[in-house]
Amino acid sequence: MDQRSVSEAVATLRNRIAQAGGLDVALIAVTKTFGSEAWHFAKAAGCDGVGENYAQEVVHKASEVAVADRLPVHFIGQLQSNKIKQLAGIVDVWQSVDRLSLLTEIAKRSPRPGSAVMIQVNATGEDGKGGCSPALVGELTRAALDLGLDVAGFMAVGPTNEDPMVTRGAFRMLRALVDDYGLRHCSMGMTGDLEIAVEEGSTMVRVGSALFGKRPSPPR
Repeated sequence: MDQRSVSEAVATLRNRIAQAGGLDVALIAVTKTFGSEAWHFAKAAGCDGVGENYAQEVVHKASEVAVADRLPVHFIGQLQSNKIKQLAGIVDVWQSVDRLSLLTEIAKRSPRPGSAVMIQVNATGEDGKGGCSPALVGELTRAALDLGLDVAGFMAVGPTNEDPMVTRGAFRMLRALVDDYGLRHCSMGMTGDLEIAVEEGSTMVRVGSALFGKRPSPPR
């Protein structure tokens, strides 16, 4: 991984998005398990944000990359309430919020009023997958607003088996929810299902391996 390869990969991804009909789709570079240089490469290549899954990684990278040199930091992994305090001054968008306790803790710990959150929806109904059920979206959205948070949109992950028909149905359902609530962002689509996501109305894709190559093992 170097700056040239990442910049070339971003150009290829932007072309894939355009070919799928995407207009003004944000590209979040999933930098989990890569070093802090990935934050620099992603910014120089014109990405719109970086996505991280592990609290200790976020804290470490933030200690190595000055605020002025960072893209917006999106937390996209399964979130634990006890990690929010150490992340609150770093994370700009909390994408994986799926329960009231997380909303309450983010509102309590955030150093800035109106922190941006995205409600993660389990759009495929798979057991063990993060996200609230679609039936709880309204309740969590209202709770977030009551807490003074900025609900930027909804987020979902495609099916584990990558079935194109299931993927399309899940993404179509998420887009409908975003429209029902009049929100700005519909965060869906990764390296393997990016085209389907964009065709179904994604405004934000989260891509890692297509940008940086094979991912190192996660920290333990």
